[in-house]
Amino acid sequence: MTNTQPERFLRISDVVARTALSRSHIYALISREAFPAPRKLGLKCSRWIESEVDAWINKAS
Repeated sequence: MTNTQPERFLRISDVVARTALSRSHIYALISREAFPAPRKLGLKCSRWIESEVDAWINKAS
């Protein structure tokens, strides 16, 4: 039996706190395809997948 946790979704404020990057810098990196893009969950709702942000942080370190 595997013990997998469900994937967490992060708000932009969570991504800013984890990466210490500004919102505008995050979106600039996304436009250059150098940062994971958020997933659209609704018309006005976008979230980042936690494991993708963590992988980017580990790669950047």
